Amino acid sequence: MKIDISDLHYSYPSGVKALQGLSLQVNPGERVAIAGHNGCGKTTLVRHLNGLLRPTQGRVAVGDWDSADHSAAGLAHRVGYVFQNPDEQICKRRVWDEVAFGARNLGYSPTRVEELVSWALSCWQLEPHRDTNPHDLSSGLRRKVAIASVLAMDTPILIFDEPTTGQDSHFFKQLIAVMNLLRQKNKTVIAISHDMDFIAENFDRVIIMGQGRILLDGKPDVVFNESEVLAVTFLQPPQLTRLAKGLSLPVEDCSIEGFLRALSGG
Repeated sequence: MKIDISDLHYSYPSGVKALQGLSLQVNPGERVAIAGHNGCGKTTLVRHLNGLLRPTQGRVAVGDWDSADHSAAGLAHRVGYVFQNPDEQICKRRVWDEVAFGARNLGYSPTRVEELVSWALSCWQLEPHRDTNPHDLSSGLRRKVAIASVLAMDTPILIFDEPTTGQDSHFFKQLIAVMNLLRQKNKTVIAISHDMDFIAENFDRVIIMGQGRILLDGKPDVVFNESEVLAVTFLQPPQLTRLAKGLSLPVEDCSIEGFLRALSGG
């Protein structure tokens, strides 16, 4: 399901202009990371995709739908959104009910809900907690529950807002495994993140924003070589990119494998 954003402007009631003429297309199945300094418009942008915000000017299309013609509840059939703070979306007293909440609201049959919830719980190894109150869980487990609840909605597009913040290496491994499952299902994944290493290793495309505009848009190895533009946004390239530059190595991708190939001259 394609995303097509054209000349998008958005101003908050306070008068702050958060987005200024932004245009963007995302093809089905792409994995896109959005980065930039705080206040550059990242979250404002993605909240237009599920109807939480409406354009001041311009157009946002999700598939063949103009977002202005559909409610947030309607757009939830196409776009799943995982908030940065899981406590902003958890509303049930039992993990199973929380994970089932979105799928039920989308009108899936009880059998389908059961299948999706079981799958989402298994993705995060949450079965032992299915009868626990989410608010009694650790912050890391609550984040897993929040992501599982969006997975269970089975939307073609998923948005993750800072999914790795404050998480350990075990969470990273599980998140990457989940993202690989979503790739197999040809889901579109969009993530806001400040973690350049996570972005470089797991996304096909990187968008750098500043002052409500897109400053860079391309493959990670191309974007992360634009040191001067990144400096304006107070972002540093991934560690491997910085190391490769220091060693004058021509790294064609930002992964560990790419770095090792360049190091060996392969």
